[in-house]
Amino acid sequence: MQVILLQRVAKLGQMGDVVKVKDGYGRNFLLPQGKALRANEANIKSFEARKAQLEAQNLETKKEADAVAAKLDGTTYVIIRSASDSGALYGSVTGRDAAEAADAAGFTFDRGQVVLDRPIKELGLHTVTVVLHPEVSAKIVLNVARSNEEAELQASGKSIQELAAEAEAAAEFEIAELFDEMGAAQDGEDL
Repeated sequence: MQVILLQRVAKLGQMGDVVKVKDGYGRNFLLPQGKALRANEANIKSFEARKAQLEAQNLETKKEADAVAAKLDGTTYVIIRSASDSGALYGSVTGRDAAEAADAAGFTFDRGQVVLDRPIKELGLHTVTVVLHPEVSAKIVLNVARSNEEAELQASGKSIQELAAEAEAAAEFEIAELFDEMGAAQDGEDL
């Protein structure tokens, strides 16, 4: 199927390009979402007539997206989830969770705009991309923790695994000291 792109589509082309796509992709995604028109004589003439208007509209939405991206880029959002002692989440953090956390802070974007490179299934700081416009994206940080106190510790640079290892090492040291004291006391009794 040949289509005319009405906006930039990642890995496909720029506005105005006539590209060949698979029938299902064109019928089920590009055409219903208004990202493309079928490439026939009437639509090509219609696009040429509307091209200046579409470019102006695209430029305006890009400017708005740039302004939002400047404010959104680098912000951190805390997401509280239950997890095991090793830091593995019971479930995962999704694009919807990121969108809801940002919405609570005053930024509104759709969960479909959140790009997760891989599922978030562990505690810690995770950088996520938000595509605000086909040509504009911003990076946000999701601080996934079990509590607000834990989130503050993670934000300061400590990971939950490091804190657990430190606590375990301290406990083992105390136990070793206790056994040393008991052994010394017992040696004194034998004399």
